[in-house]
Amino acid sequence: QVQLVESGGGAVQPGGSLKLSCAASGPITSIYGLGWYRQVPGGTRDLVAIYIGAELTHYAEAVKARFTLSKDIAKNTIYLQMNNIQPEDTAKYYCFDRGANSWGQGIQVTVSS
Repeated sequence: QVQLVESGGGAVQPGGSLKLSCAASGPITSIYGLGWYRQVPGGTRDLVAIYIGAELTHYAEAVKARFTLSKDIAKNTIYLQMNNIQPEDTAKYYCFDRGANSWGQGIQVTVSS
Protein backbone atom coordinates (compact mmCIF):
# COMPACT_ATOMS: atom_id res chain seq x y z
CA GLN A 1 0.00 0.00 0.00
CA VAL A 2 1.34 3.42 -0.97
CA GLN A 3 2.03 5.78 1.89
CA LEU A 4 2.38 9.51 1.34
CA VAL A 5 3.64 11.66 4.21
CA GLU A 6 3.47 15.43 3.92
CA SER A 7 5.60 17.87 5.88
CA GLY A 8 6.64 21.51 5.85
CA GLY A 9 3.33 23.24 6.36
CA GLY A 10 2.51 25.88 8.94
CA ALA A 11 1.74 29.55 9.31
CA VAL A 12 3.28 32.18 7.10
CA GLN A 13 2.74 35.87 6.41
CA PRO A 14 1.57 37.13 3.03
CA GLY A 15 4.47 37.36 0.64
CA GLY A 16 6.39 34.67 2.47
CA SER A 17 7.57 31.24 1.37
CA LEU A 18 7.10 27.64 2.40
CA LYS A 19 8.36 24.36 1.02
CA LEU A 20 6.14 21.32 1.35
CA SER A 21 7.52 17.80 1.10
CA CYS A 22 5.79 14.55 0.26
CA ALA A 23 7.71 11.38 0.98
CA ALA A 24 6.33 8.33 -0.79
CA SER A 25 6.83 4.75 0.25
CA GLY A 26 5.45 1.44 -0.89
CA PRO A 27 4.60 0.35 -4.41
CA ILE A 28 4.35 3.72 -6.15
CA THR A 29 4.17 3.34 -9.90
CA SER A 30 6.31 6.35 -10.64
CA ILE A 31 7.36 9.54 -8.93
CA TYR A 32 5.99 11.19 -12.07
CA GLY A 33 2.51 10.25 -10.88
CA LEU A 34 2.69 12.45 -7.79
CA GLY A 35 1.31 15.88 -7.21
CA TRP A 36 -0.40 18.30 -4.83
CA TYR A 37 -4.00 19.27 -4.26
CA ARG A 38 -5.52 21.65 -1.73
CA GLN A 39 -8.85 22.00 -0.01
CA VAL A 40 -10.51 24.63 2.15
CA PRO A 41 -13.29 23.76 4.61
CA GLY A 42 -16.51 23.20 2.72
CA GLY A 43 -14.72 23.32 -0.61
CA THR A 44 -13.57 20.86 -3.21
CA ARG A 45 -10.12 19.32 -3.37
CA ASP A 46 -8.45 21.21 -6.20
CA LEU A 47 -5.32 20.57 -8.18
CA VAL A 48 -2.31 22.72 -7.33
CA ALA A 49 0.53 21.07 -9.25
CA ILE A 50 1.24 17.62 -10.56
CA TYR A 51 3.67 15.67 -12.67
CA ILE A 52 2.06 14.55 -15.91
CA GLY A 53 5.15 12.80 -17.26
CA ALA A 54 8.89 12.74 -17.04
CA GLU A 55 9.90 16.35 -16.35
CA LEU A 56 6.43 17.51 -17.35
CA THR A 57 4.33 19.44 -14.87
CA HIS A 58 0.94 21.03 -14.76
CA TYR A 59 0.01 23.91 -12.47
CA ALA A 60 -3.23 25.57 -11.52
CA GLU A 61 -3.42 29.04 -13.03
CA ALA A 62 -3.64 30.63 -9.59
CA VAL A 63 -0.21 29.34 -8.58
CA LYS A 64 1.63 29.00 -11.87
CA ALA A 65 3.98 31.95 -11.41
CA ARG A 66 4.55 31.39 -7.71
CA PHE A 67 4.76 27.66 -6.94
CA THR A 68 7.32 25.17 -8.23
CA LEU A 69 7.12 21.40 -8.22
CA SER A 70 10.34 19.43 -7.86
CA LYS A 71 11.49 15.94 -6.93
CA ASP A 72 14.24 13.85 -5.43
CA ILE A 73 14.03 10.47 -7.12
CA ALA A 74 16.51 8.84 -4.75
CA LYS A 75 14.30 9.83 -1.81
CA ASN A 76 10.98 9.14 -3.55
CA THR A 77 10.01 12.63 -2.50
CA ILE A 78 8.35 15.54 -4.24
CA TYR A 79 8.38 19.13 -3.11
CA LEU A 80 6.22 22.18 -3.58
CA GLN A 81 8.11 25.43 -3.26
CA MET A 82 5.55 28.12 -2.52
CA ASN A 83 6.69 31.71 -2.99
CA ASN A 84 4.82 34.99 -2.58
CA ILE A 85 2.16 33.13 -0.65
CA GLN A 86 -1.18 34.91 -0.40
CA PRO A 87 -4.13 34.58 2.02
CA GLU A 88 -6.10 32.74 -0.65
CA ASP A 89 -3.46 29.99 -0.54
CA THR A 90 -4.67 29.08 2.94
CA ALA A 91 -5.80 25.46 2.73
CA LYS A 92 -5.00 21.91 3.64
CA TYR A 93 -2.54 20.57 1.11
CA TYR A 94 -2.65 16.93 0.08
CA CYS A 95 -0.11 14.81 -1.72
CA PHE A 96 -1.63 12.53 -4.35
CA ASP A 97 -0.37 9.50 -6.23
CA ARG A 98 -2.49 9.23 -9.37
CA GLY A 99 -1.03 5.85 -10.23
CA ALA A 100 -2.29 4.32 -7.00
CA ASN A 101 -5.16 6.78 -6.47
CA SER A 102 -3.80 7.36 -2.97
CA TRP A 103 -3.82 10.45 -0.79
CA GLY A 104 -1.68 11.64 2.04
CA GLN A 105 -3.29 12.84 5.24
CA GLY A 106 -2.77 16.46 4.34
CA ILE A 107 -0.94 19.35 5.91
CA GLN A 108 -2.25 22.77 6.82
CA VAL A 109 -0.92 25.99 5.33
CA THR A 110 -2.26 29.17 6.91
CA VAL A 111 -1.46 32.61 5.50
CA SER A 112 -2.21 35.60 7.66
CA SER A 113 -0.63 38.79 8.86
